[in-house]
Amino acid sequence: MEPLKVVARLWERIEARDWDAVALLIAEDAVIEWPVSSERIVGRDNFIAVISDDDYADERSVEVLRILADGDLVVTEVEIPQDHVVYRAVSLWTVRDGQIAGAREYWTSPGQDPAPRWRAGFVEPLAETFPESLTAD
Repeated sequence: MEPLKVVARLWERIEARDWDAVALLIAEDAVIEWPVSSERIVGRDNFIAVISDDDYADERSVEVLRILADGDLVVTEVEIPQDHVVYRAVSLWTVRDGQIAGAREYWTSPGQDPAPRWRAGFVEPLAETFPESLTAD
């Protein structure tokens, strides 16, 4: 399966909470890095344990906003709304032999890092629109 489809299927299976299917898409020796929280998850079993934990994997929708691929590298931007906050992630996935071998994910919430006042004269509010050409089918 081509890398873009592997990663698209990953997000579909995460949203469906189908952890067995997610595990099939992750290489046994995968390394997933979360620099924002200074964590590295080594191995498929550890990744599945983290993302399937009841405190982490409650009923959430996952909307893929963008997905782009260049060879074995796939970049996604996703949004996961919660009752109290919206999470966004940009993820850099490396796919090897039809499985995810590694990733680096940056998670945040829009507005979490407010703009400093000194920039007010140089910037305008960000409009959250995504052209259809930048999203996956």
